[in-house]
Amino acid sequence: MTSDLATIRAVAALDEDLRRGMYAFIRDAGRPVTREEAAAAVGISRKLAAFHLDKLVTAGLLRARYETVGGVRKVGRAPKVYEPAATDFAITIPPRHPDVLAAILVDAVTSAAPGEPARDAALREAGRHGAAAGAAERERSRPGRLGTERGLTLTSTVLARHGFEPNRETPVCLRLRNCPFQPLAGRAPDLVCGMTDRFLSGVVEGLQVPGVSTARVTPRDGGCCVELRGTESAGS
Repeated sequence: MTSDLATIRAVAALDEDLRRGMYAFIRDAGRPVTREEAAAAVGISRKLAAFHLDKLVTAGLLRARYETVGGVRKVGRAPKVYEPAATDFAITIPPRHPDVLAAILVDAVTSAAPGEPARDAALREAGRHGAAAGAAERERSRPGRLGTERGLTLTSTVLARHGFEPNRETPVCLRLRNCPFQPLAGRAPDLVCGMTDRFLSGVVEGLQVPGVSTARVTPRDGGCCVELRGTESAGS
């Protein structure tokens, strides 16, 4: 998943007419493009084109290399060519992550047992994906044995990465201020909210956080309809 900062930098790099024009030209070309070709496409000098092209490379939108063009090697160094980078960038405000739901549903379809209801497969895979996200964070941070409060702090880190905008209302309560699965949640609330519930439970399971459960609540201003609650007796 591309970080928010990387996405912002990529979008900002395209907020310039010449740069945006060269990027569109290179994407449409379907082959590596030289500086000279990019410069001619927008009517500027090769030197100025090089400046803008290198900005696009730094932003992660293009990649550059040196190679012969047309199979003809000329005297001296091969020309520098540019082509689109393989990285995808997307930004939504507030955050939306339909790709998470799509991955869960694809895995549900491909792993469903004969006769298993589609909803059951989707809920199962939602829990598995959440557990994988929680386990990955645990492996990265290596927190050792977790109490409820510190566990909720790590849970908040994972959920922020997935667009839930968690808010620590109390030491043992995480309220999720955003539903990253809108507008799909509005089309099938029972299914999507059920998958969200299982995903969140899976995150807690993967992190190995004690004494935390999910609870359905009334969403506020487009927030998530699930919150995470810990018990005071679980320790901190």
